[in-house]
Amino acid sequence: MKILLMTPPMTQLNTPYPATAYLTGFLRHQGYQAVQRDPAIELFLEMMTQNGLNVIRDIVEENYEAFEDDQLPDVIFTFLAEFERYAQCVEPVIRFLQGKDPSLALRIISRRFLPEGPAFQTLAQMEEVSGDVLKAAFGDLGVQDKAKYLATLFVNDLSAVITQGVDPYFEVSRYGERLAAANPYFDDLYNTLSAGPSFTSEVLEQLIEQYLEEENPDVVGLTVPFPGNMLGALRIAETCRQLRPEMPIVMGGGFVNTELRALKDLRLFEFVDFICLDDGERPLLTLLEYLKGEREVEELHRTYLVAEDDQGEPFVYLNENPQLHDIPQVDVGAPVYEGLPLDEYLSLCEMLNPMHRIWSDGRWNKLTIAHGCYWRKCSFCDISLDYIDRYDEAGADILVDRIEQLIEETGQTGFHFVDEAAPPKALFALARRLIERGVVISWWGNIRFEKTFTPERCQLLADSGCVAVSGGLEVASDRLLKLMEKGVSVEQVARVTKAFSQAGILVHAYLMYGFPTQTTEETIDSLERVRQLMQNGCFQSAYWHRFAATIHSPIGMYPERYGIELLPRPEAQFAENDLEFFDPVKTDHDALGEGLRKALYNYMHGVGFDQPMQFWFEQKIPKTSVSKNFVRKAIEGIIATH
Repeated sequence: MKILLMTPPMTQLNTPYPATAYLTGFLRHQGYQAVQRDPAIELFLEMMTQNGLNVIRDIVEENYEAFEDDQLPDVIFTFLAEFERYAQCVEPVIRFLQGKDPSLALRIISRRFLPEGPAFQTLAQMEEVSGDVLKAAFGDLGVQDKAKYLATLFVNDLSAVITQGVDPYFEVSRYGERLAAANPYFDDLYNTLSAGPSFTSEVLEQLIEQYLEEENPDVVGLTVPFPGNMLGALRIAETCRQLRPEMPIVMGGGFVNTELRALKDLRLFEFVDFICLDDGERPLLTLLEYLKGEREVEELHRTYLVAEDDQGEPFVYLNENPQLHDIPQVDVGAPVYEGLPLDEYLSLCEMLNPMHRIWSDGRWNKLTIAHGCYWRKCSFCDISLDYIDRYDEAGADILVDRIEQLIEETGQTGFHFVDEAAPPKALFALARRLIERGVVISWWGNIRFEKTFTPERCQLLADSGCVAVSGGLEVASDRLLKLMEKGVSVEQVARVTKAFSQAGILVHAYLMYGFPTQTTEETIDSLERVRQLMQNGCFQSAYWHRFAATIHSPIGMYPERYGIELLPRPEAQFAENDLEFFDPVKTDHDALGEGLRKALYNYMHGVGFDQPMQFWFEQKIPKTSVSKNFVRKAIEGIIATH
């Protein structure tokens, strides 16, 4: 039996999403003929050609036929006015970003080769404030990186042309996200699919037809890691239905696991036959055994399908098989990347920030140190779900074996450990084993900023190849950190992040605002602590997230503990995740959000540290009560000994 696994559009352009690689490796180890494709990157590359731009221009001109030039969106006006340059540059720029034509960098940095649309305006604004920011960021010799940044702006402009002029659901890293995310009803997706094909869906259909002809699979499996993959997944399933109506189609992935746990809408099964929840190895293995006639339908595990009631009426049914257990980490095997076009992905540089660019620059092999989270207490996290709650690790020797196997297969020594929070003891054991076995890699991953990361241990991680870590500082308020059971204090985060930075490891901090009972004063104090942390070199990059209560988190399950009241919501027929709530502490978080982002954006570029807090906000804000020396005092012990 042959199964074709696919990741629908859109995901990162620099590296394949790892789900199909994990499953391909596992299923091959079980004796199945598993193959994989990444239509997300191939769809994008099909559009980023001269022929693709010609088609895009025709559609744009038709859609904006009745508009005068001064009525056109800026990105559309520039695209049409400079079309010959866009068409001439697009294929060379893509080759450059794939690492196939590095000599083009010198032409790109001349600032006379690429047409510069609205995406370049942010650069111009920064240059007005701070002078030559490109020279400050890359110096005189950083030719490749400088060109990569400018080429990324060029790609962003073309992506905006597609979104504004061709397909409103298209974005570089997502596709139709708002149709699926936390949407209790399937109507929006269903109506979009019923409305007929778009330019992007027609290109996608051609790719799927090609895959089916080349591989001739018995089963198709689709992973939907995010809401922005759901529309693409259904487009793929629709095409498979038309071309091979008898072929079973199965769906799973992170979005499914999180948001479709109360699924009732039968219409989804017009596109797929089965939907698997949580870790896919055991449910998918059981399903394939069922399709081969080796199991009964009642033996399927964590699998949605359509059944009939006593009156013969169909309904959506989740079949669980408590006699089966999940595959332990020691037995899942190493990912396999065969079938994915590893030399076709784009290395992008989206910000003038060394840590922030890691997400989009370079191709990383993905591995998990341990399944689940060793802490699993944070009140905002989905700790009731399997991907957080079930903790299981494989051990350092098995991990290093898998690392060596992936290096041999891919030729790449960069690794991203995709844990929710990598367990410190397992990290230290892995670092020692990498050093002992002489395995040279560069790696990064997500952690908790806990006190066990001493300067000595941070240096151990650096010596093993750690180049960056990310972790949650969240609200940067000790009262709220305690309320969310984060298990850290701001002073502790300051010391730990400084230890990482002094070991030469880049640090990214996840930040949060709008947490239950958070006041305006606490938000401004949080920004002041973040300012000091960045000015003192504790971390180099950060991002503000607007807090959202989710149904599978402690806050969603026990809102009264956090001083809020959930608002009534419709009974979910499709997706269910974000929850609206009433907070008696009336803080205008939406108004504060823009100022928080503006300040942080400047801090990440090394500017604006001396500006008063009020500078970033249009509305009047309270003065911060945080001592100007708060962070410096917190890290003095480290500074004194290193």
